[in-house]
Amino acid sequence: MFNILGRAISTLVGLLLILMGCVWVLQGLDIAFQGNSFMAGDPQWAVYGAIAVLLGLLQVWWSNTRRR
Repeated sequence: MFNILGRAISTLVGLLLILMGCVWVLQGLDIAFQGNSFMAGDPQWAVYGAIAVLLGLLQVWWSNTRRR
């Protein structure tokens, strides 16, 4: 039971990291969520977002492929 719960929570954390990274990329590239944000149009945040997406993908992969 704990293994299933831990796997689900770990996957959820990875998915949230992917979502957050996508928002950062879109704001950094000034594509979406434009407004009075310090992140809008700053390419540095697009890089941070891409790293966050990569880490989130690795987290989801690791959560679902490790030994049971």
